[in-house]
Amino acid sequence: MMIHDVTKVVGKHRPRKRVGRGEGSGIGGTSTRGHKGAKSRAGWTSRPGYQGGATPFMRRFPKRGFKNGFRTLFHVVNVQTISKHFEAGSTVDIKALAAKGLVPDATLPLKVLGHGDCTKKVTVVAAKYSASAKEKIEKAGGTATVAE
Repeated sequence: MMIHDVTKVVGKHRPRKRVGRGEGSGIGGTSTRGHKGAKSRAGWTSRPGYQGGATPFMRRFPKRGFKNGFRTLFHVVNVQTISKHFEAGSTVDIKALAAKGLVPDATLPLKVLGHGDCTKKVTVVAAKYSASAKEKIEKAGGTATVAE
């Protein structure tokens, strides 16, 4: 006998259990909730991380260090990489870099750093530039535009 043969006879879904409908139903009285306590009451919910009055997991251990909540994350690329992977006259932005696989995706803004030499005249559109990167792009005849 296969499982699909069983479900044809029995049906797909089990009927809903109607609790608290008298002692004769077999599930009256406590209505499957056990005896007393907060969990037996209507409206009881447990908040995430609550451990029944014990010190919560996140408060048991000492905290170390500092987390800067205001830090802006960037995808970073060097002028050497741009010069190596793009032809002269092309426009380089975060989408073009993501398409070539030089950055993981186009979700974060782009920052261009000045490691290496820029030998090609390219138009670069990025959120930020290091001073040396901007200088090298413009020295090669290209333009460094700040994106919004």
